[in-house]
Amino acid sequence: MEPRLKGKVALVTGAAQGIGEGLALRFAREGCHVVVNDLNEERLIEVVGKIEGMGQQGLACVADVADRASVQSMVNETLTKFGKIDILVNNAGVVKAAHILNLEDEDWDLSMKVNLKGMYLCSKLVAEHMVQRRCGRILNMSSKSGKQGGLWLTAYCTTKFGVIGFTQSLAMDLAPHRITVHALCPGIVFTPQWAQLEVAYGKKLGIPKDQVRDHYVKKIPLGRDATVEDVANVAVFLCSDEAEYMTGQAINITGGQEMR
Repeated sequence: MEPRLKGKVALVTGAAQGIGEGLALRFAREGCHVVVNDLNEERLIEVVGKIEGMGQQGLACVADVADRASVQSMVNETLTKFGKIDILVNNAGVVKAAHILNLEDEDWDLSMKVNLKGMYLCSKLVAEHMVQRRCGRILNMSSKSGKQGGLWLTAYCTTKFGVIGFTQSLAMDLAPHRITVHALCPGIVFTPQWAQLEVAYGKKLGIPKDQVRDHYVKKIPLGRDATVEDVANVAVFLCSDEAEYMTGQAINITGGQEMR
């Protein structure tokens, strides 16, 4: 079967682990050359090795997505090596779980900086290139928490709701240039980031840490957590020619937990 994204160049932020890494590797399997971004250089180098092991070219870019100069340097480095950017996945993000009375101002500010400003800067600077070519695909990582508020998640939910509004507006701005924009809204995906939150989630639910995952899975109509591959399946479709008449959508990947 012919790779669905053969010859494309994808830039994936927050790609050192979890969903970002999984998307980068899936794009490589679908024929993309992939630029991976994160602050963890050691892990990025490992991901590039996996990409190159699939016969595709990879590039590791250590950059702070919330810093304009850093993002511009990443975009320039990508264009120097590959000459184009066909796909941008804004995946970099942070989660801070705390009751509103215990939420630190610094954690609120970090959430806004990474989850929203970082997405804005990457989209703006990559879109400048895509507009010149009159083509491109942008995927923004939201969440089921971008559709419904959650306990102890005021900062996170605020940003993920914001991602959907940003996505709809960006889609309108870029539609005349044949660039499509979508938000991905995964449900429960047990990534390394999730594991870091299990103690806090156990505390807010009043249950032991080792019962947290079962607690959440029981709420999913399809009876299981989402996998990175579930998210990647949707991402590949939205970046393919088959989805060229879709834009501005916030796609749920939640096993039926979210149906709006």
